[in-house]
Amino acid sequence: MQTGGYETTQVRVCHDAFMDWSSTAAAIVAGGRARRFGGVDKAHLVVEGRTIIVRQVEVLQRVASELIVIAPDASRFDGLPVAVHPDRLPDLGAVGGIDAALHATSLARVIVVACDLPFLTSHLLQALADLSERHDGAWVQTNRGVEPLVACYQTIARTRLSAWIDAGGRRASDLGHVLDMATLTSPALDRFGSPARLLANINTPDDYARVQYGRA
Repeated sequence: MQTGGYETTQVRVCHDAFMDWSSTAAAIVAGGRARRFGGVDKAHLVVEGRTIIVRQVEVLQRVASELIVIAPDASRFDGLPVAVHPDRLPDLGAVGGIDAALHATSLARVIVVACDLPFLTSHLLQALADLSERHDGAWVQTNRGVEPLVACYQTIARTRLSAWIDAGGRRASDLGHVLDMATLTSPALDRFGSPARLLANINTPDDYARVQYGRA
């Protein structure tokens, strides 16, 4: 199993003329322990010839002027054009990653994605950024539920997020109870491609095999 092998030169810098690029940050949440995958560093799994982290950086550079990785070990991302920040509040899973992302930037909004999603597109993420205007954020929703780590959050919401965490909030999927979240769902979601492929994530070796052999 190939889990590494990225080179800095593999990251192709490209900034599309998307609205509010300069006011948008993007954060890759990569602090999980990948217990279902034997502790493998999922961000560095290779999909279609490139690591997921490189694929995501290339996409996120098109929609955000500041790139952040939420992870405890900055050395994992040496050579990549990202600033690495640890969780402010450890051991909270996705909620902790979102909280850290919102506190890691001074820009107006932050796109937040999990590190194990190889097929995200800039157009999908820009749509979430646009949809988040006049709301606290916007996320994707499918028949699996909402996707808190395929989302864009207004950073002004961090105060309410922190208060919710302090009051015991832990499930990222419950954030809609405290934040005004707009939702991107089908059929609008389908304009960006097959949701099954866009949201294909890698939690287990079987997931990785499905992605590698084109069954995502």
